[in-house]
Amino acid sequence: MCFPLRPRLAATLSVLLSGSVAALAQSSTDPLAPVRGQVTDATAAKPLPGAVVRWLGTAEAATTDNAGSFTLPRPARAEDSRLIINALGYGADTVAVATSGSPYVRVALRPSAELGEVKVEGRAPSYSSLTPTNTQVITSRDLTKSACCNLAESFETNAAVEVSTTDAVSGAKQIQLLGLDGAYSLLTIDNLPALRGLSTPYRLNYLSGTWIESIDIIKGMGSVVNGYESISGQVNVRLKEPDKAERLLFNAYGNDLGKFDLNLNLATPVSKKVSTTLLLHSDHLGRRVDRNKDGFMDLPLATQYNVFNKWKYMSGKGIVTEIGLGALRETREGGQLGFRTDMDDAYRQNYGFTSRTNRYTGFAKTSYTWPGRPYQSLGLLLSGTHHDFNSTYSYRQAPFEPRQYDGTQRTGLATLLFQSVLGTTAHTYRVGLSYLHDDYHEVFRNGINYLNETPEARYAREHRNRLENVPGGFAEYTYQNSRNLTLVGGLRLDRHNLYGWQLTPRFNLKYDATKNSVLRLAAGTGFRVANPIADNIGSLISSREFVIAPNLRPEKAWNVGGSFTQYFTVAGRNATFVTDYYHTEFRNQVVADMYTVPSLLLINNLEPGGRSFSRSFQAEVQMELVKGLTTKAAYKYLDVKTSYEGQLLRRPMTVPHRLFFNVGYATAFDKWRADFTVQGFGQRPLAPHPNEVGHQHGADQMTLPYSPRFVLLNTQLTCAFKRFEVYAGVENLTNYRQNNPIQNAATPFESGFDAAMVYGPTYGRLTYAGLRFQLE
Repeated sequence: MCFPLRPRLAATLSVLLSGSVAALAQSSTDPLAPVRGQVTDATAAKPLPGAVVRWLGTAEAATTDNAGSFTLPRPARAEDSRLIINALGYGADTVAVATSGSPYVRVALRPSAELGEVKVEGRAPSYSSLTPTNTQVITSRDLTKSACCNLAESFETNAAVEVSTTDAVSGAKQIQLLGLDGAYSLLTIDNLPALRGLSTPYRLNYLSGTWIESIDIIKGMGSVVNGYESISGQVNVRLKEPDKAERLLFNAYGNDLGKFDLNLNLATPVSKKVSTTLLLHSDHLGRRVDRNKDGFMDLPLATQYNVFNKWKYMSGKGIVTEIGLGALRETREGGQLGFRTDMDDAYRQNYGFTSRTNRYTGFAKTSYTWPGRPYQSLGLLLSGTHHDFNSTYSYRQAPFEPRQYDGTQRTGLATLLFQSVLGTTAHTYRVGLSYLHDDYHEVFRNGINYLNETPEARYAREHRNRLENVPGGFAEYTYQNSRNLTLVGGLRLDRHNLYGWQLTPRFNLKYDATKNSVLRLAAGTGFRVANPIADNIGSLISSREFVIAPNLRPEKAWNVGGSFTQYFTVAGRNATFVTDYYHTEFRNQVVADMYTVPSLLLINNLEPGGRSFSRSFQAEVQMELVKGLTTKAAYKYLDVKTSYEGQLLRRPMTVPHRLFFNVGYATAFDKWRADFTVQGFGQRPLAPHPNEVGHQHGADQMTLPYSPRFVLLNTQLTCAFKRFEVYAGVENLTNYRQNNPIQNAATPFESGFDAAMVYGPTYGRLTYAGLRFQLE
């Protein structure tokens, strides 16, 4: 965790001065004499009971009494003379302590805006040593290592999350976590569920990289407080805070494909208690590019306007309120170079795709912390979303009609949350009530008119409406012995109006085996209602006919796993080794089958007696070789299989083996920064061509078509001046391209057309440049 320079420097100086005076007053000069002190509330100037004080890098800790006082013995082998002080509902702080004598330390903590959630990065730049969950943090500094025009590009220097393109026409992207598609990971913004449901296919394009303060990647089920939908993990995006963000940030970006991005962040205090930030983003690609000469645009023409306004109120008497409002409009147009929407019968003259999206969001968060009880608070979280889109796809020749997929989703979410302690801060709990309202209206016209189908039957087939009302309650208990053990157990019970009672248990354990070794275990269940068309939107860019079974059941899964983190030093510099393994087993899954009949996309429940699972293993090492030179290297193995017609086969488009390497160098004062990333991808299974007979069930799985192995190289160079930075970079240095990303591109209206099997770059090398201007 980063701390403002001036407050930290002032605190450090005051500690050193008070330590010197105390040392002179003591007759003992024993270097192992205990450290004494007091922790107070910075805003109320009152003692802070229940704060935990511990030595950095050890398990030695103490808890402040009712007067805020503490006494902490020095460890016998102290390698660091810094203390970490944190309290529930307050931002943590780190202070230096005199290495001898009996210093007296006074520390004032400020209330945290995050409802009782404290994160401290004590020993590692990316992996937290204190959180009970396996959490990796991507900081705002990490986001400047690549273009990061939007959330999709924010994971390019990270090994845990893989971003893939769903097809070669629409430009939609999705993340994969633990080998599972992005729909199985919960995406939250400032710890509120967001960008879910029908917005999933394009949601990674809906958040500008310049808006983001940090990203938390949590593997496993996580907490029950945020709902029941998380199965593979959670990605929490923290937006810029009104009271902490830079006054002005302007970013301009352009690349050789003709895409331009403009971003403007403005933040200002309105009064001593109120502050606001305005986040603006626009991007535009208006050039038709076809580098692989297949007659199709490599990227769709696209224009987006996006705005978000956030307000924050801090009363200074325990009340904190945040309000946010956002609006987005986006248009896309892809397909053949000759496709024009203003032509007569445009979708039959040339293959084309268009979409238009309008999205409006709002949230309000209010918390109250009891005076003198920083561990006790009450919070009310409200959010609402209106998401509306229309899309059209060419589909074969007459008599077939163009495909049409339109949708509207209205979502409301309310959570009432109370947290306190049981006796001492070693035993904390959170309880609450929640209510979810989801109103879905989808229209899917598959382009086919069936003989003898009545108008009523066709209407029922084409209109997919679903209303979900889900009241629920949850409780979560945390035990922390302030030395080496943290246990978190949670349980929530929800009453789904369509699927009845749903019980969601979750458990997390963190054990510090030594001062530098951390073991974590996690287990729990997840539950979600699938959106079969939105979850498989890439297959709309193909000749496959969608066959959706009636009575699809909710998806349910168990996730069990854990991680081991070892902190160590190399030549006196910090390094981290992390390895983790997670197993996700589905009790039911909505399976999209391209194997059995390749000309069809069969969407149905997991077959009786069938299995669907994901096994994920990752090992990663991070270290600073010399001052300013940091490296990361990782290997990931995924075993993701599903039963298709009685045979367990690998899921299409999932890479079993992946290698990752990143090296970054920064000169003094970050004047120059350079980053270089290597990603190696193993063979991945592809679905059979729509005109093929299909996979021969009962035969060896290597009869499946596989993609080749390939490597991608990215680099960026940044030069910083007093108030602005200029940067330039190259993605895909070796100019690698996937051969024939669009199958049967010359005959897109025939039955063999397929643009959904995209495993690599389609447009080759990409160069870009940009400018950042900033006023603190």
